[in-house]
Amino acid sequence: MSVRRRLTTATGAVLLTFAVAGCSGLGRTMVGTLTYETERDLVVTVTSPSVNGCHRLAPSGATKVENNTLVDIVLYRTRDCKGEESTYLPTTLSDGIVPGTLPWRSYSVVH
Repeated sequence: MSVRRRLTTATGAVLLTFAVAGCSGLGRTMVGTLTYETERDLVVTVTSPSVNGCHRLAPSGATKVENNTLVDIVLYRTRDCKGEESTYLPTTLSDGIVPGTLPWRSYSVVH
């Protein structure tokens, strides 16, 4: 293999690595499923949601959440991922609200 061909191959490999690394943050997902139950016993499953931003749950909120993804999340009782009443839910665990309390209405990813 000539020196020029090796240099071209090496340059191409470096550029490809930068291209993949540069775009990886845009499409990152939680990998797995997030399943929650509403007050009306409706079960909703979300597959591999984005790790970016605030995610709203069903309008009526969620009474039980199962985090079967590869990342931890924080559940909020507000629609905008704000407020002091939040619950940390690690990966592969589930949690339910205490009867008589407000349901969870949004979540964000811990990263």
